[in-house]
Order: sequence, then structure tokens, then C-alpha cells
Amino acid sequence: MNHSLSHVVGFDDGPFTRDQQDDVLIVGAVFSGMRLEGVLSDRVCRDGTNATRVLADMVLRSRFNAHLQVVMLQGITVAGFNVIDLASLYQTLQVPVLTVVRRIPDLAAIRRALLTRVLDGRQKWALIQRSGPVEAVAGVFVQRVGISLSEADELIKRLAVNSVLPEPLRTAHLIAGGIGMGESRHRA
Repeated sequence: MNHSLSHVVGFDDGPFTRDQQDDVLIVGAVFSGMRLEGVLSDRVCRDGTNATRVLADMVLRSRFNAHLQVVMLQGITVAGFNVIDLASLYQTLQVPVLTVVRRIPDLAAIRRALLTRVLDGRQKWALIQRSGPVEAVAGVFVQRVGISLSEADELIKRLAVNSVLPEPLRTAHLIAGGIGMGESRHRA
């Protein structure tokens, strides 16, 4: 196994309601191997367009930036339909970007929702289409930039010890839920 990719941040958004208009919490859990090294947090616009910039800024201004080797995301969107530009995030941070989800996204339903209910929906749909295929690996589904499928497979298998999700994502999910609801309630 390739253990050279050991410094990973996993990002997930906090809970929000369907009609929520204010910004949504986003949490990053920074790991060195299997050790939680730190937590990052900020807020992104609900259904907005600032997620890529906010994620990049969080990493760049953190003390973890110099050692970071992979960014993991729980899906390509946060805070509803705030779509992350994977290629731009990769170019800005110069580290591989990997989305990881349990189930393959219903792209037809996402497209329909974006085109009928979301401001800038066409641009957001185009961004999703440019983000590469959704691929099955290690019991989950990924999209990736700057990392091979075999490296993604090895990394996920190494970091997924308590769930099919890698620990950086599972931990970010639990922290975001705990902050947003007073305790983490959903499976991670």
C-alpha cells in the first residue's frame, strides 16, 4: 500500500433545513495517518457559489497547509447546491482532491433540480459534468483530480476503519453534526 499519502483533510457540511437561507457550517477534520491533528471550520452560502473559495482559503490559511497531501469531500456539493469546482480546488491547493459518497448520485434528479429550482443552475450543472466520472472503488463512489483510481482505492481502504467512509470524512461529519445539532445523530 502507498502510505505516502498520510496527511488528509476531510470536509463535510453541518446540518441545515430545507428553507434555511443563512450560511451553513463546513468542517474539516485534518488527519496525519489515523491521528486527528486538527479541525478547520467556516461557513458557506446555502445553494451559493463560494464553496471552492472557502475550502481553499480554509486550507491555505491553516497551519496544516504545508503538510497536506489530499483533500477529501463528502460529495461534490455542500450546503445544498453549492457546487465545488474540483479542478480549481486542485489547482489552487496543488494536492489531489477526492470526493467520496456511499451511493452513486442520482444525476438525473440533480440535473432536474438544478435546472428548475436553483439560481445559476445551468452553470452548476456544467461544473458537475466537468468534474469527471463517478467511479466505484473500495465499496464507495468517488470523483477524483490529481490521484489515480488505484491510489484512491488504497487510501480509502487504509483510512476506512470504522465505516466504509474514510476517517477524515467520518470525523468531519460527526463534528459538524455535533456542533449543528448539539450532538451527532446520523450514521457516519
